[in-house]
Amino acid sequence: MSVRVRIPSPLRRLTNELDVVSIDAQSVGELFENLEAAHPGVKSRVCDEKGRVRRFVNVFVGENDIRYLQDLDTELKPGDEVAIVPAIAGGR
Repeated sequence: MSVRVRIPSPLRRLTNELDVVSIDAQSVGELFENLEAAHPGVKSRVCDEKGRVRRFVNVFVGENDIRYLQDLDTELKPGDEVAIVPAIAGGR
């Protein structure tokens, strides 16, 4: 089952500059494993050494943040769109 993954600008050099890739996965955790197999280096930038999504990275399935769903166990359906969004900090 294929889902679309929106790749943020800082990671596009790992996906041959593609802003969207299709990955087969039934959960967000499986998506990151399969994304890493297809595009080495992506997972280590999104997930920490324990395999959890880094604090400064947000992952959305549709409009829902996976942290408010089942995190990496969030199930995916055919046609879902997953967005990887690095947090932006700033201010004065």
